Amino acid sequence: MRIFGISLYVIIALFFAVHAVRTQQNMYWLLILFLFPGLGSVVYFFVIYLPALRQSRGAMAATKAISQLVDPNRAVREARTDFDRAPTVAHRMRLGAALLDAGNASEALEHYQAAASGPFSSDPALLQGLARAQFANGDASATRDTLEKLFAVHSLARQQPEPALLYAQALAAIGAANTRAAFEMALTSASDAGPRCLYADWLAAQSDEADRRRARELYAEIVHDARHWPRHAREHNSQWLQRAQAALSR
Repeated sequence: MRIFGISLYVIIALFFAVHAVRTQQNMYWLLILFLFPGLGSVVYFFVIYLPALRQSRGAMAATKAISQLVDPNRAVREARTDFDRAPTVAHRMRLGAALLDAGNASEALEHYQAAASGPFSSDPALLQGLARAQFANGDASATRDTLEKLFAVHSLARQQPEPALLYAQALAAIGAANTRAAFEMALTSASDAGPRCLYADWLAAQSDEADRRRARELYAEIVHDARHWPRHAREHNSQWLQRAQAALSR
């Protein structure tokens, strides 16, 4: 029984040692883990492993999902309370973002429009939030205009994943001639499979056979790349993977 306990300590220490090497921790942790496998593992867990776990994308997504399930209106309630206490532009923007995430796009748009009518009308975060709210309310033309204003005052935003993709979506919705170029730009800054899948959806709806062929290639790329995604990437891109698989099966 004692041998089993010692072996368990060693296995746990080895697990944390692998984690230390993979995350490029200071090498003295390996010394601590191997000289004192039991105590060293406990210390490593609380000092290194647990804080890193809490900051991981999967952990943050799980925490957000649980919070939404237990108290779905918490973010809106807290943002509204802060805005009522101090109706600043920052608090109005926070309330607008919370409302947008909660699915209340119409009220979110009201707050963003009110914020945009003041001296902070050229603030990049405000313009991006306003564009999101406009698109969520089905106003693609206004979304395009707001994003073009954003790009004019903050040119780097054109190369950022969210505004670049939103701009392409807005152009696609109104049938603009430069939709293709906008999607290509969104692909260059993509941080997930969303831009590829949405671009493929647009290409698949075009009349040119070359476009539909390109769409199938993009769908196939998503399915192929998914084989090599780590778990958090598969979870984050699950909707795009499912859409790509469904499109290829048709």
